Order: sequence, then C-alpha cells, then structure tokens
Amino acid sequence: MAVGLTQLLVSGVLLCELLLHSVSQHEANVHSKKPNFIIILADDIGWGDLDANQPEERANNTPYLNLMAQQGLRFTDFHSPASTCSPSRAAILTGRYGLRNGVTHNFAVNSVAGLPLSEVTLPQLLKKAGYYTAMIGKWHLGHNEPYSPTNRGFDYYLGIPYSNDMGCTDIPGYNLPQCLPCDPSGPQVIRLKRSVHGGCYSKVGLPLIENSSIVEQPLDLWKLTEQYKSAALRIIRNARERGQPYFLYIALAHMHVPLAPPLSPDAPITTTHADGVYAASLQELDSLVGAVKVTSDDTDKNNTLIWFTGDNGPWEQKCQYAGSVGPFAGKWQTSKGGGSAKQTTWEGGHRVPTVAYWPGRIPANTSSPALLSGMDVFPTLLSLAGVTPPSDRRYDGIDATNILLHHEQTGHEFLFHPNSGAAGRYGDLQTVRTGRHKAFYITGAAEACGGGTGLQQLHDPPLIFDLERDEAEETPLQAESPEYQAVAERITRKREELLWDIATDKSVSTADYSTDKSAAPCCDPRRAVCRCSTLG
Repeated sequence: MAVGLTQLLVSGVLLCELLLHSVSQHEANVHSKKPNFIIILADDIGWGDLDANQPEERANNTPYLNLMAQQGLRFTDFHSPASTCSPSRAAILTGRYGLRNGVTHNFAVNSVAGLPLSEVTLPQLLKKAGYYTAMIGKWHLGHNEPYSPTNRGFDYYLGIPYSNDMGCTDIPGYNLPQCLPCDPSGPQVIRLKRSVHGGCYSKVGLPLIENSSIVEQPLDLWKLTEQYKSAALRIIRNARERGQPYFLYIALAHMHVPLAPPLSPDAPITTTHADGVYAASLQELDSLVGAVKVTSDDTDKNNTLIWFTGDNGPWEQKCQYAGSVGPFAGKWQTSKGGGSAKQTTWEGGHRVPTVAYWPGRIPANTSSPALLSGMDVFPTLLSLAGVTPPSDRRYDGIDATNILLHHEQTGHEFLFHPNSGAAGRYGDLQTVRTGRHKAFYITGAAEACGGGTGLQQLHDPPLIFDLERDEAEETPLQAESPEYQAVAERITRKREELLWDIATDKSVSTADYSTDKSAAPCCDPRRAVCRCSTLG
C-alpha cells in the first residue's frame, strides 16, 4: 500500500514537472519567435481626435482605437518627428532628424528624387532579418525609381505616392477651398462655391500604385479604404500561412482631405455639415484600424505589436475640415495671429495620439507620460526583432522597449522639433523640449483658419514655457526668473552640442528637391489627366 502511494506521488510530481516544462517551453517559444509589427500612421490627426485622450467630450468617433487603448498602452506625450508629411515619414523610417537624413520639407508631384539613397530604412533592415515587408497607403518619399517603396525595402506596396489632394479625382474629398474634379465640365463644378486654391492639382490624376505600376488614375477616393483594408487583411493572413514574421506599415491619409459618405449627384455641397464630414472620415479610419486589429488577433494575437500614431497635427487652415489639438492650443501664437498646429512647432503641430497594443506583452489599460518621438519606432522595432542597426551612422531615436513592456517612464532627456514649413529655414532645430519645459527660438508664419499667419519672430533669449502648468503655451516664463535661467542654460548648451554633432556627422545625407514635369506619375500621357485603369 505504501509503495503504491509513493509511486502515485512520484508520478504526480513528474506530471506536474512535465506540465510546467511544457508551459514554460511554450512561453519561451512564443518569446523566441520574431514578433510581427503593424505600424499605422494617420495623416494630419489631432491629439484630441482620439476619444480616449478626451473622454469628457464623449465624441465616440474612435471606438476601436479606444479599445486598443483599454487593452494596451496610451502615450500622452508622444510627438511626430516633424510637423509636416515627408520629413516626419523620413524620420520614422530612418530614426534620424531631417538635418541628418536630408528630408526637411515635402516632395512634390514633379519631384525627381526622394529620401536619399544613402539612407538605410527600417523595412530594408527587417527584410534582411527575414521579415516580409509590406506598405499600404501614402508614401511621400519619392515616387520615381529607385525611390519608390519597393526599392526602399518593401516586398509589396499599394497606395498613393503623396497626399490625397496632390492630384485630381473625379469626386474630390472635402477641402477648403474646394478642389475641382478631374473633369471640369462635370456636375461637380456646379456645386463648388469657392475659388480653387493653389494647393489643388488638376493636370495629373491622383494615381493608385501597386508595387511599381499605376493600376488606376485617377483613383476613386471613396473606394480607397476598402481597397486598403482588403490588402492589409490579405497580407496578415498570408503571413500566417507562410509562417514568416512580417512588418506592415499602413499610412492613412483620411484626415488630410476628409471624406464622408458620397453625395448624390444633385446635392449641393453645403447640405453636408462640415463637422460631420471630419467625424465620418475619422470613423472610417478607426473602422479600418479595427478590422486590422481583429484580423491580427485572429491570426497571431500574442506575437503582434500594433503601434498607432500620427505624422503631424491637424491642418488648421482647413478650418471645419481640420482635427482637434485638444488642450494644446498654442495660445501665445494664436493671440498674435497665425496658426499653432500643422507646420508649426507648437504642441498642436507635433503632439499626436499614440497607442501601442501587444496582448501578453504590453500591460493592458495603461498610459505613459514618457517623452517620445516617432523616430523611436526605428530603434525599438529593430531591438524587438533582434536586429542591430548599421554602425556607420548616428541616430536620434531611442529604444523604447522598456517603456512599452516594463513600465519604465524615462524617454528623451531632450527632444528637438524641426522647423516644418512655417517660420525659419526648413529642418532647423529651433524648438527644444526637456522635461516640463519647452523653448522657442522662432515663432510665427503658419496660416490659421481665416488666413492670418502671424509675424515671424526670432527669440534670443528664447521663449520658455512650463507645459505642466501651461499646456496651452500661453504665458512664457519670465526671463529674469531663476527657473528660466537654469532651463535656458541647459537647453542652449544641448542645442549647441547637437548642432555640432550634426555638423561633424559624416553620415549626413542631402536630398535632391529638383523637379521636372516629366517626373509626375502618368499612366497614359496621351489621355487627359493620364487617365487609365487596369482594375477589374
């Protein structure tokens, strides 16, 4: 009897050990697999557009992003690397300021080049490490070979080469002033109540590109979300079948020129409420995010990081078609005229809604006040993938792995915000953040709703704001105060050090911003606006 009991106990212990070993082995296998990455970049989205950032507003425009925040990590002090399109995207994919990677302002429809070929991109490095790499959406880093996405590290690409208002469409999105459709004789023209502005492009249709071929020109803006969603879900499902880790970069331009449910041909444009237009476009973007999340959860839930963020703040001059900066109003600037969102270095221009989601790895329903930037995506994903970046260049992003996974809250000690099309020379680092303080060496010159720009002003000594006490950036510190003196000394010294570091950096690239009419993407030059379609 005693022998039998002993054998039973031994068998039980062995079974428990076997089960524990199986569980630990499973966890080890999960953690040893290379993780999948989905980066979702929203164009011109405001910090206040994410419901979770302003729950008191009860807007309910972003239910899927709210769910991601509840099940993941919401960043409250996350910033785009620049306050306009091309420089922000270049910095995200290289981990370097525009003064290093060469991209300091936007590329044009007729641009002959793009992100300098000397720059090494995130998808190139992940692809070398065995990842399947795909991009969907707005590229804006050069559309001609060899600058196109499939020549910069992506195995697959479907999207538009630049912003969704940089080419005509048969039914344009909502703009202010409104852009003409490709066919100026169509019924749309009757509905237009405003003059066409200089930002409209009418000679070339907006192309939809798959890999290196134009498949539709002009594309149908109103079908684009479904085309993007179909491609994204296919990529995620196919990656599971291949058993290959993947990097999927989705760059959505919904908020750049908002869309709403299509109008009937005889409906005047004034019958659609402007607030409803922006909200409808935001909801459509959120729905696409939700579809991606659901499909990712169904395929490889515990091994996929989804990271949502923005390329810059809302385009304030679009008035009712622009997003919300939340409390970051830049009141010092707005009280003197001019804008304080996109293209500026006020908080509204670069503080963007950001959520990270990774079940089992990122603690649920958490938030982080760490000072971070879109440049940090580059070193963080490489670290998580076990990839070492090239050592022949200097980087400005930091590895945020411990912030994502281990509750650490230490981000950048100093973060610089480059001039992005408003005041000053493109790319110059004339705004500096450290801790709760932010210093401006230059302000003004961005267009606000209504057309005012405000005077460009240089500040020496700089304006310094305490963002903990004054998130609206309304009242700068007194230059005579001890607090100001201590902060100004630290910021000035660090800025001088960084500028010297960049000046002596042998890996600095220079972008070619030359243009040529023949460089515009054109499917069929024999037809008006290059019209063609290979879609079924």
